[in-house]
Amino acid sequence: MAKKTIADINVKGKKVLMRVDFNVPLDDDRHVTDDRRIRMAVPSIKKVLDGGGSVILMSHLGRPKGEPDAKFSLKPAADGLSKLLGRPVIMAADTVGPDAKAKVAALSTSGGGQVLVLENVRFNKGEKKGDDAAYVSALAGFADAYCNDAFGTCHRTEASMYAVPKTIKEAGKPAVVGYLVEKEIKYLSDTLAKPARPFVAILGGAKVSDKISVIDNLLSICDQVLIGGAMAYTFSLASGGKVGKSLVEPDKIDLAKQLIEKGGKKLVLPVDTHCGDDFKGDCNKKVVPAGQIPDDFQGLDIGPETAVKYAALVKAAKTVVWNGPMGVFEMPPFDAGTKAVAQAIADSSATSIIGGGDSAAAIEQLGYADKVSHVSTGGGASLEMLEGKKFESVAILDEK
Repeated sequence: MAKKTIADINVKGKKVLMRVDFNVPLDDDRHVTDDRRIRMAVPSIKKVLDGGGSVILMSHLGRPKGEPDAKFSLKPAADGLSKLLGRPVIMAADTVGPDAKAKVAALSTSGGGQVLVLENVRFNKGEKKGDDAAYVSALAGFADAYCNDAFGTCHRTEASMYAVPKTIKEAGKPAVVGYLVEKEIKYLSDTLAKPARPFVAILGGAKVSDKISVIDNLLSICDQVLIGGAMAYTFSLASGGKVGKSLVEPDKIDLAKQLIEKGGKKLVLPVDTHCGDDFKGDCNKKVVPAGQIPDDFQGLDIGPETAVKYAALVKAAKTVVWNGPMGVFEMPPFDAGTKAVAQAIADSSATSIIGGGDSAAAIEQLGYADKVSHVSTGGGASLEMLEGKKFESVAILDEK
């Protein structure tokens, strides 16, 4: 999946329309509480500016209903970007309306470069619809080149991800990936295609149903798939165990049985469980063998024996992929299993890929982000890549 990157095109005097993922969390005062996604886009933005071009950034934020909604404005993200770049960032009041058109027209193309952030693309019904000709044409008409640096939405074919680059390509203009998407593809796609072995995947989270396809695909390419989180209790129930009041998916027991049968020794399940009699940190707690949770208790984390076992398997691995916490990570002491896995990955010399979402948050919070090979910015996108799915929004871009 070798695609041309922003480094492969001449941007001097050009306007580059760049799709970024500025879908960042905001507090009640609309301040950005985690700017990681903005930070990850900075290298591609700087590449254009340093090359003498101007950048027109487009992104979504939240889930507006196809019309303007002040609480989903990209203004806080634009302000955060301005601080990171140390230079002014222009903010348009709309996406393809009069203000955006005027500000695009006014962008300097005589060197130095400027940065313009268009308002939330999802303020337009044409974005989700994907085939609104007037909307697509307006966006595509803004630029001399297109760059996709929004891995978090690469599994989608919304207008700014697919129809816009398609239209730009049809006009004979370049459509490339940014450094972030290039890196995500390298780690998630290329590493999965040719992993150094042993290759170990660690999957957690609440539901088997969210990760059936991921588990199924990884069982065919991994040496071991380690299971944690609440979905372990559905596997336990499928194996005839007692799960007490644990979160389970009774309708997925047959699927869990099929995965157990397919996985054989590759599928590694917890050997003990840290459980409590209530969903709170100060509840009564006990560690029990897996499948032996008392009726009035619920499993809330992998047990210490499982944590040691999983850490040893990680230590022996040459490639590690992790997606999903091992327990209720936000509620000590049921964060111990997740911490143990994160520590083992950080201490490992393996190529390590953290698949977005809660796992990425855990690695960041624990201070291990610089001790792993790659932390993905896209939870849903990374999951779909782990399933082996192809992304149309990337496939359409220029080949090297």
